[in-house]
Amino acid sequence: MLPYYKDKLELRRAAKSAVRALSDEQRRFRSSLIFKNILTLEPIKSAKTVALYASLPDEVYSMEAIEALNTQKVVVLPRVAGNEMDFYRYNPEQMSVGAFGISEPQDKLPIDPAEIDVIIVPGVAFTSSGKRCGRGKGYYDKYLSAEGFRATKIGVCFTEQIAEDIATEPHDIIMDCVIFG
Repeated sequence: MLPYYKDKLELRRAAKSAVRALSDEQRRFRSSLIFKNILTLEPIKSAKTVALYASLPDEVYSMEAIEALNTQKVVVLPRVAGNEMDFYRYNPEQMSVGAFGISEPQDKLPIDPAEIDVIIVPGVAFTSSGKRCGRGKGYYDKYLSAEGFRATKIGVCFTEQIAEDIATEPHDIIMDCVIFG
């Protein structure tokens, strides 16, 4: 477990270092277990629209879950433009590398935040009670605060990214649950 850091930059450094210490094989195996657990959750089972993310190398790998859910749900992924992030319907044939080297959907119309039933949120660190430390740009906090947003918020991370506590600010959004492994 990561200790408490007053400074989020220090927390980010420690969490990223802990994830880098895992082999690619460990990250893939544990990601698969994490998403197997998520797919059994009632909010996922009853959801029509699920928001996920295209993972970076230091995040819980999401592609297996995206492909599994895409056969039975409407799957939406984020796309960043400037300081804003919106979610667009996932189509494997219409993905391209966008902001920060992340694979992004190229659909024309963003999904209304109110249409999302469940959102799976990556982070650099979490507490088991749902506090989250992201990468520092605030994209998710802004989106999760959008008018009409009502989805169940599920944070995902590796066990090494669980922190004792995380300093939060009024704009930080707490997850409904955090699944880690």
